[in-house]
Amino acid sequence: MLLQLCTWQEIESYLQQSQGIIIPIGSTEQHGPTGLLGTDAICAEAIAKGVGEAASALVAPTVNVGMALHHTAFPGTISLRPSTLIQVILDYLTCLSRSGFRRFFLINGHGGNIATLKAAFAETYYHLAPLGIEVRAEVANWFMSGAVYQLAKNLYGNQEGSHATPSEVALTQYIYPDFIKTAPLSETVASGYPIYGAKDFRFHYPDGRMGSNPALATPEHGQQFYQLAVQELTKGYLEFLNSD
Repeated sequence: MLLQLCTWQEIESYLQQSQGIIIPIGSTEQHGPTGLLGTDAICAEAIAKGVGEAASALVAPTVNVGMALHHTAFPGTISLRPSTLIQVILDYLTCLSRSGFRRFFLINGHGGNIATLKAAFAETYYHLAPLGIEVRAEVANWFMSGAVYQLAKNLYGNQEGSHATPSEVALTQYIYPDFIKTAPLSETVASGYPIYGAKDFRFHYPDGRMGSNPALATPEHGQQFYQLAVQELTKGYLEFLNSD
């Protein structure tokens, strides 16, 4: 059930049954020599749709651009400032809460969004409280779910890395098999450097990877990650929806 493919009457009817909604959020940023720029948004959107179908839940339009300022030294990356992303989420949740939604489950595909999303939730609670509207929001990072993490560890070991990972690349290969990219990858890949500004990031991680070997990715692996993520996050959504 995609919100953008519904009429307002259908949303009104849905709210008679449920006050929960799933919001996919990702990023548009470099993902190494073989990763699609839209990887984080692509993964979050596909998993959100799967969870929505499994849980009979409404899925909102994807937030495709996130907080990725540290990647902006690589061509094609688009980022919002943390303050801008906070305002975007605040506006999303405020509009939806005025319609009657009370439970917001954000399926996230980008680690750089996490801190900003939690700040946005705090802003939202503060903003809505004087209006007498009580809501709850939760961020669910598909790549941090237990089953996904364990599968990545089993398949790739320490070559999973922390950015442009084979697990996320595999998932995009499963979703978009006609857009699988190949490129030479050096055996040595940087890892362990702290993240500061964009120029510093590109200096320390010149091809965009962080300790990862995405050459290990396959569409078959991606299907496994998809199924595990949908299963685990469906359970998480339903528990969140029914929590006191």
